[in-house]
Amino acid sequence: MQTILGASGQIGRELALHLKRDFTSDIRLVSRRPEKINETDELLSADLLDAEQTLRAVEGSEIVYLTAGLPMDTQLWVEQWPILMRNVIDACAAHNAKLVYFDNTYMYPQTDQPQTEDSPFEPNGAKGMVRGEIATMLLDAMAQGRVQAMICRAPEFYGPGKTQSITNATVIENLLAGKSAKVFLRDDVLRTLIYTPDASRAMALLGNTPDAYGQTWHLPCDDNRLTYRQFIELAAEIFGVEANYTVLKRWQLWLAGLANKTLRDAAELLPRYKADNIFVSDKFKSRFPDFQVTTFRQGLSAIGEERALRSN
Repeated sequence: MQTILGASGQIGRELALHLKRDFTSDIRLVSRRPEKINETDELLSADLLDAEQTLRAVEGSEIVYLTAGLPMDTQLWVEQWPILMRNVIDACAAHNAKLVYFDNTYMYPQTDQPQTEDSPFEPNGAKGMVRGEIATMLLDAMAQGRVQAMICRAPEFYGPGKTQSITNATVIENLLAGKSAKVFLRDDVLRTLIYTPDASRAMALLGNTPDAYGQTWHLPCDDNRLTYRQFIELAAEIFGVEANYTVLKRWQLWLAGLANKTLRDAAELLPRYKADNIFVSDKFKSRFPDFQVTTFRQGLSAIGEERALRSN
């Protein structure tokens, strides 16, 4: 049995598809309101903030994937992430299940220095601090031999379906709707973005590779990095729309944050939009040289095709 905790988000959904296609039909999907992705999926409703429910969700699993997310609310993150991670580690330890944790880069320095698996944790705010805390909690449990696990880390998303990211919300969705895209702070710095199906496909591969455990892995991204200006020009060409966009200055984002709590809670991430973001996934690419990373043109084309089919 391979179990996905937090199976309702885009990463969890794509992960279920890739596990079924490449590895197993014995898949359990866990969330508050799980829905089948594959016909053979087993569904289990659970609240991962409850230790007993988490134990029940993990029971009988050989591999557990933690892809759960919380709303972009700083107080919720600080209060709930440590509880959730502790419950999952304890459940995996109790049931002798391997753990594959899907992580982000909020704890890394928000500078132009290349980010590798060895980059230090130097968070810029409370959300980055708690993400560093729970990653360290898992690393400590691994070092103590309590759980066999790995960390799969990804930068900002872009992708199809229900992909939730700043790039999807402010750039892709606006262009597809014939509106002007919005860019934070600068349009001339390089961005590393990961295509959500690639993140899930890579995580399924890692989870089913025994010698990948006990390590942190940067999930694979297109190394032909683009600035937002270039990304918007490419997306507009593919979508058949005008490449219109506005660069929002810090004071405009601050003003908007007064009325929008989600934007206000995302403020600690702003420094990463004023410098090149170089997320390095060479370790994965060296270990899995046959893995085909989706290019920006391929990914944006797939998003455009999906939207066209949905509207017909």
